[in-house]
Amino acid sequence: MILPAAMADQILEHSRAGLPNEACGLLAGDDAGIRRLYCLANADASPVSYTIDPAGHFAALQDAERNGWELIGAFHSHVAGPAYPSPTDVAGAAEPDWTWLVVGPIVEAPEIRAYRIDAGAIIEEELEIVQG
Repeated sequence: MILPAAMADQILEHSRAGLPNEACGLLAGDDAGIRRLYCLANADASPVSYTIDPAGHFAALQDAERNGWELIGAFHSHVAGPAYPSPTDVAGAAEPDWTWLVVGPIVEAPEIRAYRIDAGAIIEEELEIVQG
């Protein structure tokens, strides 16, 4: 997956702003790649879990459809843990075709990594952060 650097910066900024809790959001795109990032509220308001706010999820879905895009993934931060899906993340990954971006540890030197999660299997994807 190719992630524009400006979007990577937005993810990191949203993740830091969410402290002390995990932050989350959605990705919309098409065959050309990621078109929009939606920084959304964590309905759990928790440092160890996240649930994308349902109203924000619905608004993102509507916006994506209006623009001819699909929701293609989600992102969330780990406050102190690594950029790797936790058992809770795996259990909640209901979209096997999505790319799941995990940021962690946000309180130290965060990195962003990409995964597919299908039937409990975690498959790391190549993530390239590009300028422009």
